[in-house]
Amino acid sequence: MVLRGVLAVILAGGVSTSMADEFKYPATKTVDQVDEFHGKSVADPYRWLEDDVRESADVKAWVEAQNKLTFGFLEQIAERNVIRERLTKLWNYEKFSAPSRKGPRYVFSKNNGLQNQFVLYTQDTLDAEPAVLIDPNTWSKDGTVALAGTAFSKDGKYLAYGVQDAGSDWRVWRVMEVATRKLLDDELRWVKFNEPSWLKDGSGFFYARYPEPESGAAFQTLNLNQKIYFHKLGTKQSEDVLVFERPDEPKWGFQASVSDDGKYVVITTWIGTDDKYRIFYKPVADLAAPAVELIDNFDHEYTFLGNDGSTFYFRTDLDAPRKRVIAIDIEKPKPADWRELIPQAENVLSGVSLVGNTFIAEYLKDAVSQIKLFDTAGKFVRDLSLEGIGSAGGFTGDREDTETFYTFSSFATPPSIYRHDLQTGETKLIRRANVDVNPENYVVRQVFATSKDGTRVPMFIAHKKGLPLDGNQPTLLYGYGGFNIPLTPGFSVSRVLWMQMGGVMAVANLRGGGEYGEDWHKAGTKLKKQNVFDDFIASAEWLIANKYTSPKKLAIQGGSNGGLLVGACITQRPDLFAAALPAVGVMDMLRFHRFTAGRFWVDDYGSADDPDEFQALYAYSPYHNLKPGTAYPATLVTTADTDDRVVPGHSFKFAARLQASHEGPNPVLIRIETRAGHGSGKPTAKIIEEAADQWAFLVRVLGMKLPE
Repeated sequence: MVLRGVLAVILAGGVSTSMADEFKYPATKTVDQVDEFHGKSVADPYRWLEDDVRESADVKAWVEAQNKLTFGFLEQIAERNVIRERLTKLWNYEKFSAPSRKGPRYVFSKNNGLQNQFVLYTQDTLDAEPAVLIDPNTWSKDGTVALAGTAFSKDGKYLAYGVQDAGSDWRVWRVMEVATRKLLDDELRWVKFNEPSWLKDGSGFFYARYPEPESGAAFQTLNLNQKIYFHKLGTKQSEDVLVFERPDEPKWGFQASVSDDGKYVVITTWIGTDDKYRIFYKPVADLAAPAVELIDNFDHEYTFLGNDGSTFYFRTDLDAPRKRVIAIDIEKPKPADWRELIPQAENVLSGVSLVGNTFIAEYLKDAVSQIKLFDTAGKFVRDLSLEGIGSAGGFTGDREDTETFYTFSSFATPPSIYRHDLQTGETKLIRRANVDVNPENYVVRQVFATSKDGTRVPMFIAHKKGLPLDGNQPTLLYGYGGFNIPLTPGFSVSRVLWMQMGGVMAVANLRGGGEYGEDWHKAGTKLKKQNVFDDFIASAEWLIANKYTSPKKLAIQGGSNGGLLVGACITQRPDLFAAALPAVGVMDMLRFHRFTAGRFWVDDYGSADDPDEFQALYAYSPYHNLKPGTAYPATLVTTADTDDRVVPGHSFKFAARLQASHEGPNPVLIRIETRAGHGSGKPTAKIIEEAADQWAFLVRVLGMKLPE
């Protein structure tokens, strides 16, 4: 079927059809696929686009045709090159991670500016000249092979590190002797969603892997039957010792962690994306012994923080939706004997680390970072003051350390790295990113919109000072709203450029996220998922009512679960938005759980296998709610051919149906990246190119004029 469409020359007032060159979207075949869900017949005419692009000639041809159309349109935007040049120049600054102590050395990552991948360095002291430990830029010419995870032995002698190819979630783990940079023969495959944990003596480590997939199915098949193994240094993977498995529970996943004293391997068991864990443990001295089940249900979070002998520390939401810290003596494991160390507070406890016998507690107050320190008895030590509205992260280290490091940033404040002395309480700035951005030129504020049911929804707004609030400013509203993940005000080069271009940047903190604890999260899941979309729509309406923008100047953006958010909102309120940027989105809510990691998301979304959840999913599924003859916002869908987290078939099917349903001059296009995945490990060059294309698209469809 050949689909009709007109793309126009976009003038300052918007889309003009009078000067348009008529063209046709690529022909996309349909199939007579109909599925039955609890008595409801549901058509799926683009089912064939679910096939792996690496295996299907038809899908590959469709991808090539769509990219030809999309890049042909983007290349006609005069501002595109200017935007890419400005973004490249702004991006070209040294970027550092916070350092951490590993044995006798400090370790940190650095990017000189435009390197495709960060380089891992070591230093003997913080003032010493850094030495390269691993440079993944040497692994591929196009920068698509990335360093994806590191695990140092306790003494810092060895490093196990993950290698990620083309953005896939699969990792190949290798081992290096740090002092000599000698690469050992050890190589572990079919590892995903897992990192090694070393024995205290450095003789080997625990890790979990999946069975090897069938040929050609590695990027599509469901991930089942993960098992924990012990790998002895210097041996082949085939010789690894099976430590723990549950063949009766193929959906269970595992993370093995060696306790602080090295005596136990603690097995955190998960079944989906919710932070609901069973906990097992074994004595390291007897790995053949049966695992002891400490927590025997998936009712609550139990995040292992460390131990002192038989006392295990956990962060939990048991009787505390905003989280607390408890101690469990495994010799007295009954709940009646558990001790509360850090009680639930007014603000959500978003993270805890145990460094230098100090609990470093990270709280969120209306999505803004606050840090408090406690001793191992739960006694408050002090607050750690931050620079203002922003995000702090890091705070890693070992029990023996006397220092920790963290990074702080905000929308217009470049990342700054601090050292905190745990003994004296002194905090010292050790490095600040030298970006061509003056925070004094920007306004960052927090406001609150009111959702459909009266819920108060936080939103951050950032823009250049002096911007007139006349209802005519191009505005980009970003959201996520899922999986207990909070959106906090961090630094982004591409967003700074957007503000330099005269745009308003807004980030909404929607239900489903982790800004206010488990109650807030659950209020945006399963049968309540519509609350997330209502929150986002209310945030958009707030921006319009308060004269920041108008429906002709408002764009929305989100990735992954945020791509679902954007897709659902443009199908529900196509009149409210001028443009949409859904990235790597979950668009078919009836079949997401049939591919790779999709089955984990049932925790948040529910499943079409359940009659009530099917009704809720079908009501908002972006793919299924596109209506023929509707004028949709200008839309640039983005995805990647090797995304094995949210398989690209979601975006392919959505884009095909959107093009078939859409009426009017707004362009509805899909940009498909090659040798890239869900986002992790993406090289700098590809990040810049994609962001420049997105901003160029918005400049065109919103009628923006770039400042000189």
